[in-house]
Amino acid sequence: MAFGAPGGIRGRGGGRGGDRGASRGGRGAPRGGRGGARGGSNVILEPHRHPGVFIAKGKESLLVTKNIVPGESVYGEKRISIEGGVEGTKVEYRVWNPFRSKLAAGVLGGLDDIFIAPGKKVLYLGAASGTSVSHVADIVGPEGIVYAVEFSLRSGRDLINMAKKRTNVIPIVEDARLPIKYRMLLSQVDVIFADVAQPDQARIVSLNAEYFLKDGGHVVISIKASCIDSTAPPDVVFAREVEFLQNQRFKALEQVPLEPYERDHAMVSAVYQRHKAKKNT
Repeated sequence: MAFGAPGGIRGRGGGRGGDRGASRGGRGAPRGGRGGARGGSNVILEPHRHPGVFIAKGKESLLVTKNIVPGESVYGEKRISIEGGVEGTKVEYRVWNPFRSKLAAGVLGGLDDIFIAPGKKVLYLGAASGTSVSHVADIVGPEGIVYAVEFSLRSGRDLINMAKKRTNVIPIVEDARLPIKYRMLLSQVDVIFADVAQPDQARIVSLNAEYFLKDGGHVVISIKASCIDSTAPPDVVFAREVEFLQNQRFKALEQVPLEPYERDHAMVSAVYQRHKAKKNT
């Protein structure tokens, strides 16, 4: 759904995914093996409407990102080599599995805009081991940068190892509730993506926005209803989170459910209005 005037929500009509991205397929379909697949003339690459995201169409349609480190996989994902524009050259793409990445689930769920694009500066909260972060790094490309924040030391080690080859990723092993601890590592960012699965996630996003998000920048948040309030219906939880954001200088833009990839999850996007007065909550 998209958010219209205050108090009004308009439905988008039609199906959520439609022809917007790759086919949904079964759970195991996009996981693939470690090796790279030969795409050649059997695979047709089409740009997705989100810049930096592509669809590889062969026996099945797969969501892919252009591998910024050709020859290297991050989490055992399938790689596809496709003929380049110059004869004899190939370009490698990595399959982006919506069952392993909530952002990919949001793309296939029909988000109108993810605001993450080539050249953008992204603050990624809840980076975990870097599975989704690696695809965001592919999307923003060498001219962009991803500041990836993860609190867990174990996941943080994997994140750091991933970033050794993906040099446009800056790993930050800190608590996202305390952005003052990493304020010296960041410049102003265009987008905040959050998947921290904490009861106070909206507050965490708002706090990081105050430190780092440019005026008119965007947030994209994956909300897991049961992490916030397991006693309330998911739609009620999502509405509360959106209301909180709108009281914190954000204007809500869009909300899409993440089924069938994630149960009782929604992806919410909003624009940051830095100079707007906060409302009491």
